[in-house]
Amino acid sequence: MGFVFSKSMNDSLKAQQEFMAMNSRLQLERQLLMQNQMRERQTAMQIAWTREFLKYFGTFFGLAAVGLTARAIKKKNPGVLLPIVPLSFIFAYQYDMGYGTLLQRIKGEAENILDTQSTLLELPKGPLTYEELEKIRRSQSKFFVEK
Repeated sequence: MGFVFSKSMNDSLKAQQEFMAMNSRLQLERQLLMQNQMRERQTAMQIAWTREFLKYFGTFFGLAAVGLTARAIKKKNPGVLLPIVPLSFIFAYQYDMGYGTLLQRIKGEAENILDTQSTLLELPKGPLTYEELEKIRRSQSKFFVEK
């Protein structure tokens, strides 16, 4: 009788462990999907912001270029056109970010760093551990009492 009861308990325990493992895996997959969706949405917002900024900056750049060109012709001084140089670099960067391949190049460089220069990514003093966090928490806590 005890053997049958024990076998039944073992089978039930195994089934429960399998269910917990499957549930844990499902929860992790959902968390990863959610994090990826959030990253994609943030990136889309960044690209949209860049495109919107480009509209305003492009208008400013165009007006500044026309105004500075007219002033340079009127004053017969080509030095007046000098501010167009840095403005054109900003405009080109924003255009590349919003409509060009800048994000793909950044992604490629990030993958290169991950593959070939991973030592650059190491944290000072190594990764945080639970013990270090507890030590910091205890030192900052006003309510913690040692026993």
